[in-house]
Amino acid sequence: MCTALFRSLPALLSACLLASCASPPPPKDLSYVALLESPDGTVGKVVVKGSKGEQIIDQARYGALLDGSAAPAAVDELTLQRDFADARAARPELPVHYILYFETGGAQLTPESQALLPRIVDAASKRSSVDVSITGHSDTVGKAEVNEALSLKRAQVVAELIKAQGLKVDQVSVESHGERNLLIPTPDETPEPRNRRVEITIR
Repeated sequence: MCTALFRSLPALLSACLLASCASPPPPKDLSYVALLESPDGTVGKVVVKGSKGEQIIDQARYGALLDGSAAPAAVDELTLQRDFADARAARPELPVHYILYFETGGAQLTPESQALLPRIVDAASKRSSVDVSITGHSDTVGKAEVNEALSLKRAQVVAELIKAQGLKVDQVSVESHGERNLLIPTPDETPEPRNRRVEITIR
């Protein structure tokens, strides 16, 4: 993902999320686009086409004028903060993902996964609005229809556990993928601990 910011002086007109963004040290009366690094540290690319040319911004914290008249240039943090503070503050929080694993043949979490529950609840409690998706999975041991039901049971158990730990959410969705969406591809009737899991996404 790339984050690109657009500024038109004297007023900030808009901000868009493209990949990673930067901004130029533009003349004070011209609009420009800035490219920032993504939350994971990667940097995308932005092509700026204007009446006076085309520029490619591919370095974080670089920017180019909207008319394409000048090569991208570095933008210092003070300028970025001054020009894009509102746009940066308005960016939505990214989803966070967790995987919890189970003992074989049932809905009992492994001790390591049980220990993760407080961290999950803490992460969710820091958000102003919480939407939690919980998806159960199984390995390929046993009949597919039984694994479908087992996966749903695992997801339901996790939903109850995080609620019991005080998680207040706006919406919780629970579903089962059974053995249809293996994390580790295996032949049928293969006990694979990493496939006995519940995936949690917090938005």
